[in-house]
Amino acid sequence: MAETLITLPEFFEMRKTLPIIDARSEGEFDQSHIPNAINIPILNNTERVVVGTLYKEKGAEAATLKGFELVGPRFHEIQKSALTEFPDKRILIYCWRGGMRSQILSWLLTMVGFEVYRLIGGYKTYRIHSFDLVRSKLNLIVLAGRTGTGKTVYLKLLKEKGEQILDLEGLANHKGSSFGAIGQAPQPTVEQFENLLAEAIGKLDPNKPTWVENESRKIGRLILPDLFYQQMLNAPLVDIHRSDAERIKLIASEYAILPKDDLIQAVLRLKKKLGGLRTSQAIEAIVEENHEDWIANLLLYYDKAYDFDLDKHESKQTISLDLEGISESEAINQLIHARHKLFS
Repeated sequence: MAETLITLPEFFEMRKTLPIIDARSEGEFDQSHIPNAINIPILNNTERVVVGTLYKEKGAEAATLKGFELVGPRFHEIQKSALTEFPDKRILIYCWRGGMRSQILSWLLTMVGFEVYRLIGGYKTYRIHSFDLVRSKLNLIVLAGRTGTGKTVYLKLLKEKGEQILDLEGLANHKGSSFGAIGQAPQPTVEQFENLLAEAIGKLDPNKPTWVENESRKIGRLILPDLFYQQMLNAPLVDIHRSDAERIKLIASEYAILPKDDLIQAVLRLKKKLGGLRTSQAIEAIVEENHEDWIANLLLYYDKAYDFDLDKHESKQTISLDLEGISESEAINQLIHARHKLFS
């Protein structure tokens, strides 16, 4: 079989049916990669440093010879592994710039009958595309509301009704508070978060409004891109309200089941903002499983923080909705009606 060079648009179309191999080192892959790619490093982390250093000191020829010396003994292992993992023998391949590493892997696999499609420009081309996409002009509508109003639930229900959404907290593996990482998978790197966000944006119809939950600039340790965040601040906003009792009940249903030690650590992270007395009271309530008390205690802090963040919102297009005591279906109807008013 032979190798075929493909452009990024061709790559996007072909990845719908073909597996993707990332030929970079484990460290590069862990830092960020094209979603759903599988890492088969031609040079591992240590070998990459050795070859890179030799390239700087003695040039390309010496570095190339050293690279083959290091990876050559593994050639047959790479081939056997690929034959086992990809029995259809049709794959997409990329490395950093679409250069030597992906060329070597392509050569190895075509030698055992693979049909290989190699991305021109490599991962660098994909990253430029992702970087630009998360900073492109979007048609956003912000779903706002104090902690416990059910914004994330409503966002998912809006999607089920055919509305466009961006689930930032889902992409970030974080619910956006001191408690937001509990029970979540590790957060991606900033670069990988941008890749995931770009993938989500790429599926949107730019002519239709897209719902996004109101967030501060940071979601856990991740920071939203400047232009994207500024668009959120300028976007029309729907501010939803529910009673304190409803909010406490909703938060308890989600957090009361979590490990006490994790909840206590989350409270301790807020100690400087809560003060010693309120921190102690919250921890005592957690230990005693008096969930309504510690949640009500912390809402005093989170409500002030929310009001502060809401003041930063720059759009004059704002609709306030009282969703207290109404069904989820009626709440979604009201949200969609609000969207029609804002984008009529």
